[in-house]
Amino acid sequence: MPKRTHLTLTERQAVMSGVIVTVTLNAALHLDYAADEVDAEGIRPVSRPGYWAGGRGVTAAKVLRAFGHDVLAAGLVGGVPGELIREDLAKSGVPTAFTLIRGESRRIFRFAGPDGWDSAEQVMRFGEPSPYITTEELGRFAADYRRLLAGAAAVVLCGSLPDGLPPDTYGSLVVYAAEAGVPVILDVGGEELKHAIGHGPDLVIAETSSAEPGLGADLVRLGAGAAAVTTGHAVHAVTAGGEWTAQIAATDAGVRSHPSRGALVAGLVPGQLLGWSWPDRLRHALALAAGGARVGANAPGGPEGRSHVDLATYERLLDAVSVESRA
Repeated sequence: MPKRTHLTLTERQAVMSGVIVTVTLNAALHLDYAADEVDAEGIRPVSRPGYWAGGRGVTAAKVLRAFGHDVLAAGLVGGVPGELIREDLAKSGVPTAFTLIRGESRRIFRFAGPDGWDSAEQVMRFGEPSPYITTEELGRFAADYRRLLAGAAAVVLCGSLPDGLPPDTYGSLVVYAAEAGVPVILDVGGEELKHAIGHGPDLVIAETSSAEPGLGADLVRLGAGAAAVTTGHAVHAVTAGGEWTAQIAATDAGVRSHPSRGALVAGLVPGQLLGWSWPDRLRHALALAAGGARVGANAPGGPEGRSHVDLATYERLLDAVSVESRA
């Protein structure tokens, strides 16, 4: 058996001083239903829903906590969906410090047909619009956020903006963290990224097609300390000192058809703070995203499923990740 050249599981669970604060401004409550065939009365019966808190920052918090890290989930939530988001996080062992809003957090509904969740053609998704955030609510969140930075080891900023927030919102949050001396891991896109990148986030995570091979280098040139760009089952990392590409075969047993972006973000955080080599960071993150981290509910109608790390799958996928470097 070949000798391992990457970090052991114990080394990956090294304790960091301070809490990792994840920020999800557009958190969502996911509700999953299993649908049956249409009955004699023309009604398609569905199961009781399985519900779970989502949004990339929320998912990252769950995975970090499941791997033993000290984490705190923050952001904006409201209404009954917001209560259920906080309840689900509590069941996953994740402390929360959300700022409450008057509107209701969005809900995302998924319905799987008789062939189950493995049949992509039979899974239907419906999403509600985001809540509208007032200037007063943004001000309260900004004050809460700056207080949380006082005890933070890092802040993870993820996902889309709800209605009412200006596109430079994440730029301001990056600036506040820099003023507090707190490293920033940023996973946003579009106009939000354009406004934030120039403020020097320590790590930017982005997604692209194979038609944009130079995105990582562009992000570093524009101000990111480092960039990790995902394309399917591959991650390309760029820093001032080199480039690395990690990938895993989609055909390997246990590999998700669509790697979890939130789990990938969570996987990149510890190495950023503890100074792991980039090959180790990428192996860890891709093994979690590809199937080592389990986030969400079990099959609707069944027992509740909590977020956890499937250590056997994680270790197997860790060895299945290949990394190539280019200095």
